[in-house]
Amino acid sequence: MHVEQQFTPKTWPESPERATLEGKNKFLGFWFFLGGETVLFASFFATYLALKDKVPSKSELISTDVFALPLAFIMTMVLLTSSITSVYAMYHMKNFNFKKMQLWLIITVALGLTFLGFEIYEFYHYTTELGFGYTSSAFSSAFYTLVGFHGGHVVFGLGWLIALMVRNSKRGLNLANAPKFYIASLYWHFIDVVWVFIFTVVYLMGMVG
Repeated sequence: MHVEQQFTPKTWPESPERATLEGKNKFLGFWFFLGGETVLFASFFATYLALKDKVPSKSELISTDVFALPLAFIMTMVLLTSSITSVYAMYHMKNFNFKKMQLWLIITVALGLTFLGFEIYEFYHYTTELGFGYTSSAFSSAFYTLVGFHGGHVVFGLGWLIALMVRNSKRGLNLANAPKFYIASLYWHFIDVVWVFIFTVVYLMGMVG
């Protein structure tokens, strides 16, 4: 019968996420997955740029009429802060401190939920108060598809982190789940990087016309 190896901070590997063949294979698979995600987002960005401010008539809303830069900036700061807290979580994972890792992951999740709350408010404001709906124009469809697709990734990332925390709450850290936590953290960084591009391409470029 297989007996799980017991670790202490002194015996815990320096890079637990790559200490096993399974962990290394998870990294390889993740980078293939991330390559596909990058291509997919690139196509959405290209579509958005091609359709930016393409509206059926001059009376329709364009980017300078819609976007609110202060709200987008707050959302950006919240999401970038969540990336920093996930770094702290992985720092404690590498130092075999499960409780502190969980604490920083909880903070990361809380910030991610805050970001989603702002995004839901933003979409609600655009659709109900400005009349900027998904089918208003090619421009609005491209905007909601790109930003909403990113929002879906945030939801998936939050679900991933929460599932890992709940499933391993009583197990603690081991060489089987350390790569899972680390890869989930990398995925969260990817989401944050994509948002930086969205903030630049959609909101900043949108405000200058």
